[in-house]
Amino acid sequence: MQKFSAAPGVMFSSVWRNRALIVALIKREVIGRYRGSFMGILWSFFNPIVMLAIYTFVFSFIFNSRWAGAGDSKAEFALILFAGLMVFNLFAECVTRAPNLIISNANYVKKVVFPLEILPCVIAGSSLFHALVSLIVWLLAYGVFFGVPPLTLFYLPLVIAPLVLIILGLSWGLAAIGVYMRDVAHFIGLVTSGLMFLAPIFYPATAVPEDYRHLLLLNPLTVAVENVRVVLFFGQQPDWQALGIYACIAIAVAYLGFAFFQKTRKGFADVL
Repeated sequence: MQKFSAAPGVMFSSVWRNRALIVALIKREVIGRYRGSFMGILWSFFNPIVMLAIYTFVFSFIFNSRWAGAGDSKAEFALILFAGLMVFNLFAECVTRAPNLIISNANYVKKVVFPLEILPCVIAGSSLFHALVSLIVWLLAYGVFFGVPPLTLFYLPLVIAPLVLIILGLSWGLAAIGVYMRDVAHFIGLVTSGLMFLAPIFYPATAVPEDYRHLLLLNPLTVAVENVRVVLFFGQQPDWQALGIYACIAIAVAYLGFAFFQKTRKGFADVL
């Protein structure tokens, strides 16, 4: 039986070695999602515009919400809220698809020699593309209401990188578990919904009682959401200490997920 290495170097070397294939599959994933539709890939721009408008109307006009530390502008609240939702959507799109990732690509397991470990990279790349489109919409809206965005937005890749590693680690782990336990796909949908409301997306972290505020850090979205908001909207540097700890945890999660995937993948063909 073929053995698959779980060494840390293999995690990075496999991605680098198959980078051309990953890019090709990401393109196919993005284009395939809109194939046959009248507007095509323009839907990727239209969707975030509509969602930004809806969130602005619901939370600013109906609930009359205001963000602590910001002004009374409805546009401010909408942009602060949408910045957090961009992070959640990136996370949720990958994690909710991960349990069925190997099952939906069973032909790669049974019929051809294929580097299965790159599949989570493909869905992460596709989600990053849609996150980039949402970011463009966000920046355009910011430009319309407030002018030139702060230069701290260039810290954004550093803020997002640890989250992407966590996404990859969870996707590798969930993809492997999903082959053997089909119920995990239903369970993870509930978990991601819970994480959305237990992260400071619809409210600032300071709105949580101080005695319980540290519990927010158990949510893998919290550090990313808070720092994305800080660098994009408030024009401040990220919390480097929290981001450093977050990055170390992210590397550990990514490797553990990859190692688990590599150790269990030899049984995929038998189960499928």
